[in-house]
Amino acid sequence: MQPPLTQHPQRVALHNEVHARPPQALAAPLAISHVVMLCDAAQREASRAHVCALLRDHHLPLPDPQASHFRIDLGAFHIRWELHTEFVSWTFMAAMPVERLGEAEPARAVAVVPQNWLAGLPGQCLCSLHLWAVPADTPGSAALVKLLLLEDSLLASTVAGGGAEIYTDFALHADGFSRMVLLAGKLSPRRLGRLVQRLLEIETYRMAALLGLPTAREASSILASAECELAELASAIRSAKPEDEPLLLDRLTKLAGQVESQHAATHSRFSASVAYFELVDKRLLEINESVLPGMQTLGEFMDRRLSPARSTCEWATRRQDALSQRVSRISNLLRTRVEIEQQQSSQALLTTMNQRQDMQLQMQSTVEGLSVAAITYYIVGLVSYLAKGAAQLGWPWSGESTAAAAIPVVALGVWWSLRRLHHKVFKR
Repeated sequence: MQPPLTQHPQRVALHNEVHARPPQALAAPLAISHVVMLCDAAQREASRAHVCALLRDHHLPLPDPQASHFRIDLGAFHIRWELHTEFVSWTFMAAMPVERLGEAEPARAVAVVPQNWLAGLPGQCLCSLHLWAVPADTPGSAALVKLLLLEDSLLASTVAGGGAEIYTDFALHADGFSRMVLLAGKLSPRRLGRLVQRLLEIETYRMAALLGLPTAREASSILASAECELAELASAIRSAKPEDEPLLLDRLTKLAGQVESQHAATHSRFSASVAYFELVDKRLLEINESVLPGMQTLGEFMDRRLSPARSTCEWATRRQDALSQRVSRISNLLRTRVEIEQQQSSQALLTTMNQRQDMQLQMQSTVEGLSVAAITYYIVGLVSYLAKGAAQLGWPWSGESTAAAAIPVVALGVWWSLRRLHHKVFKR
């Protein structure tokens, strides 16, 4: 028997990641209501508690506290709950009667959800969508499209390799929900479930991606002001005097702090928008659209309408990066200029110090000459006194003669001694 291996603590979670949020097998006719609530960390946990409260009211077992998604059948409707990084998605599904289809608006899935509970969903609503999936051969299915959607903004295409048709108008209707009608052909329940999930994700990620647009517009005005100030600083640096440089450097440092602060505040939002736009593109490819005669496809609409918003976010990111680099270059230029001037000032100071040192040496040489004379004077005086005293003992010369003869010898000796001392001190 093979001995057990030491397991990585995250192995099971990582292995099961490929099965995260699997599509649910669905059968038409079906009414679906999809709600996305933008939440912070506390509201995401409140969402978990909120769905648990609904399950307790229906005497159903509670989900795993660590689960990030689950599906539960509550009889009158199904609920699918998914926890994401920035939002929580709620998908409600209910059976859809097909009697008198196309004569009156069909029931919505949220109509069977407890309304007080629904109104208390934590967070802020970012996206809400009604989707009706009906068999294409159901009587009244064609009239359902005209009944539910606005003809002026109608979009349509065949999807899933021609296995179904999707209709939408990307408009918010009176109840605050957008709408889609899916005419399903001979799709298996699993294929239909995958198609519905991708359609819901297109709408979800489209709205999540657009969260970066207001931030980009706000950043653009701040960037324009910062760019003007940087241009003024660059012009002022060219003609600045040395005494103006500290003030310019202070202004430039504050501008750099402002730019980096804004970049830090918006970088995560722009990065998230890029990721969401890529998910929208991927989901559009996965539904495998083809053109219905005379109709604009979802992919064409998204490409034309989302491209300006995407470009705005990307352009704001590039402007931030470019401005940050320009501020850094000008800061380095100004600092280099200040450093060069400091070096020149230091060089001038050293030159002055050398000149002073030369003067000190000259003065020291002068002082040394005076010192030789003074020391010689005192020593000769002592020799004179010594000679006068020695005359009484038989010294043949007078004190004055002895002093006069001693002057050259004493002066030479003193000078030589001072030179040796100077050599030892400065040549050491």
